[in-house]
Amino acid sequence: MQRAQRNSLRLLQWMMAASLALPVALFVITSAISYTSTRDIADREIERTLDVVHEHALKVFETIDRSLAELNEVVRGLPDDTIRAREPALHRRLRRLTDSLPQLKSAWIFDAEGKALVNSLASPPPELRFADRDYFYAHVDQTIGSFIGTALTPRPPYQGARFFGMSRRRDSDDGGFIGVIQASVLPEYFESFYARIGSDAGSFFAMGRADGVLLAQFPRLERDLRLDPTGPVGREIAARPAHGLITVAWPSDGIERRIGYRRVAEYPIYVSAGLETSAIRARWLATMGQHLVFGIPATALLFLLLALALRRTQHLQAEAAKRREAEEALKHSQRLEALGQLTGGVAHDFNNLLTVIRASVDLLNRPQLTEERRQRYITAIADAVARAAKLTSQLLAFARRQTLKPEVFDVGERMQALHDMLAPLLGPAIEITMRLPTEPCLVHADAGQFETALINMATNARDAMQGKGRIVFTVEAATTVPDTLAHAPGSQNLVSQSLGSQSLANQNLANRGFISVTVSDTGIGIPAARLERIFEPFFTTKQVGHGTGLGLSQVFGFARQSGGEVTVTSEVGHGSTFALYLPRVPPDLLPQRQAPNTAPAVAGSGMSVLLVEDNIELANFAADGLTELGYSITLVDNATDALAELVMDADRFDVVFTDVVMPGMTGLDLAQAIRDRGIDVPVVLTTGYSQALSQEGVTGFELVQKPYSIEELSRVLHRAARIRRVRDGAAE
Repeated sequence: MQRAQRNSLRLLQWMMAASLALPVALFVITSAISYTSTRDIADREIERTLDVVHEHALKVFETIDRSLAELNEVVRGLPDDTIRAREPALHRRLRRLTDSLPQLKSAWIFDAEGKALVNSLASPPPELRFADRDYFYAHVDQTIGSFIGTALTPRPPYQGARFFGMSRRRDSDDGGFIGVIQASVLPEYFESFYARIGSDAGSFFAMGRADGVLLAQFPRLERDLRLDPTGPVGREIAARPAHGLITVAWPSDGIERRIGYRRVAEYPIYVSAGLETSAIRARWLATMGQHLVFGIPATALLFLLLALALRRTQHLQAEAAKRREAEEALKHSQRLEALGQLTGGVAHDFNNLLTVIRASVDLLNRPQLTEERRQRYITAIADAVARAAKLTSQLLAFARRQTLKPEVFDVGERMQALHDMLAPLLGPAIEITMRLPTEPCLVHADAGQFETALINMATNARDAMQGKGRIVFTVEAATTVPDTLAHAPGSQNLVSQSLGSQSLANQNLANRGFISVTVSDTGIGIPAARLERIFEPFFTTKQVGHGTGLGLSQVFGFARQSGGEVTVTSEVGHGSTFALYLPRVPPDLLPQRQAPNTAPAVAGSGMSVLLVEDNIELANFAADGLTELGYSITLVDNATDALAELVMDADRFDVVFTDVVMPGMTGLDLAQAIRDRGIDVPVVLTTGYSQALSQEGVTGFELVQKPYSIEELSRVLHRAARIRRVRDGAAE
């Protein structure tokens, strides 16, 4: 129960921690997923925008290129003088062209010296040379098709916005250079288009030549910029020249952006579209902020509810602990009541056993003792030790303060085992009669509490007969049950649930019925007026100092907790009969018991045993007996030295045999340390009684109960060592 309560508190504490940790973990995971998703969405937006920008730039450059090609066809084969003569008509044509294309600032036809033959701005054109412009000298020595120049400032007397030139070479019939046809393209046209489509915060656009010269940018750049071919943008374009998507700090302003780029068909032009990473993060933070608006209040409310539940549970468990302490005190008092009744009889029995042992030892010391008599005395000592060990085992099980776990046991067998304890308890003047069934009568209850209940009923009967009379113990299948059981199926269901057996729960409990254990005496009987109060705690009719009134209340509590009942019938002057009813369980639930092992001692054959025992007399006894059987014994008197021996050289030992109860490090601590350190030596424990073992068990180690014989010890040591050899691949 206490463990369940601790587990419930721990569960609530874990739930409180989880109510914070889990939302935080989910928020972190969701944040990571959301950020990735937000970035993916931004990448797709960038790609879609880049498609628009690329399509726009391609159409602009194809339109200008086609217009230049048409102009070239118009003036093909015409000498410069003819072109000058037709200058007014050609001027009007160029003017119509620039008026129809908003991306153009002007259009020009130059001769081989760089003089303007015709332009769309003035008629006739001023006498100026433009041979130093890149859109002109790029064509002088080679035919390169369409050329796109860098951003330029108009030369006086021309004014207005900056431009970059797109030009084509004029060839004579024999392929000689005779001039250039050029269109002045406005960067602000592209920048205005980018401003219209870049309405999102952090939008970015750029257009530049393949050599890194920037022609247009949004947000607008007030100075010329040429990207370093060895910089991050240049390296990325060199690695993937067609298109790509990168995160980079833009050289002009140092702002980190997510930028997609693409080459414009066959032109040496790249267009870019992107978003500032801060804008992408702002989108992500806005999304997560919406989650937090709902998540934080919900998490806080859940945490508050769990905190209130924890506080309430702690309060309830504190109250339950107080009740348990009171109940434990009552149970302990009840057990002490029964244990006090046992003390005199047990001491008498122990004195008898010690007398047999002492007398046998004295007789063995006499000279000229025959072999037959010597063997008889040795047998008497062995029998006395066996009876003492059995009595000690019963006392330890009975006197244990901890509540034993319910188990399935045969009531008849348990009653027969109690006979030896009841005889000295009740005294020689009381005749004990036991009527036990031949078939198993199984119940599922606390065996220790059952024994306590029987002893309490027996001592109550003894006191009622003033130490002289007859007590009859009867165990049988109940043919009738008290009304409280006949009309309370819930108690039987409780037993079924406590067994944890699905098949048992599905059976008809009424068909199994109850086992009745009756204790009848020939005492003075109980007056009818007192029958209703005899099971009350501290109610007693005995003289002061002769009873606490707790014994029969323990019987009542045990019966009710086990799903049963206890009744009493009595007639003054004709004795009393107490009947204990316990729910019966199927015979197939009785655990299988192993047959006693009566095999002889096993020779050691050089097996090395590390013997750990702080009692030197007992240690020498075990060492001498094992040595005679051929075992190699290393004896130490404490667990610390034993662990040091194992750490130094564990391979020289086949098995460790250690007492549990020792000062400092216990034998159980030593066994656990051997297991934790990975030392491959089996451990066998021994003890007469250990509080730790009674609570925690042997945790997987072999156990030899004291007192033990050398034969039994040799078999257990040999079995443990043999398991190790089989595991190591050296089976016998």
